[in-house]
Amino acid sequence: MRVIGLMSGTSYDAIDAAAADLTLDGDRLTLTPLGLISRGYDEGLRAALAAALPPAATTLADVCRLDTAIGRAFAAAAVEADRELCDGEAELVASHGQTVYHWVADGQVHGTLQIGQPAWIAEATGLPVVADFRPRDIAAGGQGAPLVSLVDRMWLRGRPGAPAALNLGGIANITAADGTAFDTGPANALIDAAVGEATGGRLAYDLDGRIAAGGTVHEALLDRLLAEPYYALPAPKTTGKELFHLPYLRRALKGFEALSTEDVVATLTRLTARTAADAVRSVRASEVIVSGGGTRNPVLMAFLRAELGGVAPVRTSDELGLPSVAKEAYAFAVLGFLTLHGLPGTVPTSTGARHASVLGSITPGRRGMRWPHTVPEKEAPARLVVNGHGSRGR
Repeated sequence: MRVIGLMSGTSYDAIDAAAADLTLDGDRLTLTPLGLISRGYDEGLRAALAAALPPAATTLADVCRLDTAIGRAFAAAAVEADRELCDGEAELVASHGQTVYHWVADGQVHGTLQIGQPAWIAEATGLPVVADFRPRDIAAGGQGAPLVSLVDRMWLRGRPGAPAALNLGGIANITAADGTAFDTGPANALIDAAVGEATGGRLAYDLDGRIAAGGTVHEALLDRLLAEPYYALPAPKTTGKELFHLPYLRRALKGFEALSTEDVVATLTRLTARTAADAVRSVRASEVIVSGGGTRNPVLMAFLRAELGGVAPVRTSDELGLPSVAKEAYAFAVLGFLTLHGLPGTVPTSTGARHASVLGSITPGRRGMRWPHTVPEKEAPARLVVNGHGSRGR
């Protein structure tokens, strides 16, 4: 089955559309990458989204308008991916949507909201769309995240030792070989906030780590940041920009106003590396496979390797056949495929749910639903095999 996975993370910098051929054979799922396109939100939509995110106040009218505008943007990306990567032969779209709120209180997740109305995607492509993946796991008592943990476990199975997968998006998350999974804290969220604040919005992130490279880590500020209670919470746990946002950063910087932008960004980059490395040590990983936009920041990757020196080698998912910037989009393509086949997409030990669940809601395509042949298995495949590299994508 040819599936398009759509993803926009907590950095909301772009919509990634990854296409894959997926073939299920018993307990083995083979993924052949077909390529990736990545399209940024237009400036007006990105600004409107940023203005509506917590801790800002918003209205239901704003939420409705954003749901429609983001749905249309996702639909345009899906149409382009079908045409450019699938030769118009895609059969399914799996859309994560755009997370705008993750409701956590007293360590329990009570709800989550991803917007980007899937009806627009189904109408534009004519294809069935699986969306709204997270609420089902939350209804079963889970955190609703990290949902990529099932795909990570399938993908890393068979590697020697105890490998762990680490994703560095807006928020960082880790999946260990034993199924333990959790958000480690901010990856790029605070770095992006600092850069945007310092440049008056002219820059949205630290391109190639250039700002951090010109600074020095300030140990007193780092100690203050590391005192955040979230880091000491036991797994499973999740977080988001509801906690790690610009006002949070401004409070943390009180008394450190004399620091240069470069020193602040360097310190925040070290914070990401330190908290991610602490998570790696806590799960006793023998190697770390890193993906996400953070892999494009050489300073962050150097800090991470320094923090883990002698503990675990650091590799990128590219070395294992999945492009690091596209891995989450491919993961949701897999989760959509599992949903359409009636197979669960969660690992209870990863999310804390009472049981594994078939995820998401399905919006039929233009021709209604054509269900795949019934599969005899009642559990997700045990292994994910990546078959070669996609040659297309831009």
